[in-house]
Amino acid sequence: MAEEPKKASVSVWKTIKPFVNGGASGMLATCVIQPIDMVKVRIQLGQGSAVNVTKNMLRDEGLSAFYKGLSAGLLRQATYTTARLGTFRILTNKAIAANDGKPLPLYQKALCGLTAGAIGACIGSPADLALIRMQADATLPLAQRRHYKNAFHALIRIVADEGVLALWKGAGPTVVRAMALNMGMLASYDQSVEFFRDSLGFGETPTVLGASAVSGFFASASSLPFDYVKTQIQKMQPDAEGKYPYTGSLDCVMKTLKSGGPLKFYTGFPVYCVRIAPHAMIQKFETSAGL
Repeated sequence: MAEEPKKASVSVWKTIKPFVNGGASGMLATCVIQPIDMVKVRIQLGQGSAVNVTKNMLRDEGLSAFYKGLSAGLLRQATYTTARLGTFRILTNKAIAANDGKPLPLYQKALCGLTAGAIGACIGSPADLALIRMQADATLPLAQRRHYKNAFHALIRIVADEGVLALWKGAGPTVVRAMALNMGMLASYDQSVEFFRDSLGFGETPTVLGASAVSGFFASASSLPFDYVKTQIQKMQPDAEGKYPYTGSLDCVMKTLKSGGPLKFYTGFPVYCVRIAPHAMIQKFETSAGL
């Protein structure tokens, strides 16, 4: 009889382990790449190149400015990444079991990534909105700045000032971005691991580094346009007449195409790649360690 509770606890841990590992590794990764993410957002908001943004932030706001919105970034990982990576591992495990234990083809990994990304983004969208607003606050005129103290203060203010549904402002491009990023990063990562490890015979560390670089590139290329639109929508403020610069995601896309062409959506691509690759690498080191 004593074995029954033990078996139950093992079963529970096996179920929640992908979620715990995913959230913990995502939060660790955020602590490392938060400054890069801050620079990326400022570039997308038209503050100049990576060098200019970094110089101006150091001069005008100090070193601590690179970690503005860290609380929102950690909350985002605790919700979005926990759900995203946990769901992805559950889906892939079930798919492998249905496939008699054989490795999944790329299209099945991509489908698992798309589904997990959409679920994670829906859950993490409020924290993502708080993060973008906290990172973009210093770029606004003084009278328009929101001065959020932390992630929870931001969420409370958004609900009080704009209503509960405002927490999901920009959720459309957020979900599509997450689906594209997840498909690009998780599917290409696993595929790359199989190539580096099985075909080239690399060890664990070179395999993780190489696969992270490959997955970071594909994730960036597939998701950056949606990330750009998401940032514009989540950051926007009404003018003196109460009108927003964009009526929605599609309006943002059309106006961006008209003013800057297709390449405008890839503003900050090198920085975005640098942001994504370490994120993937740290997450994979943590999940493989079996927290």
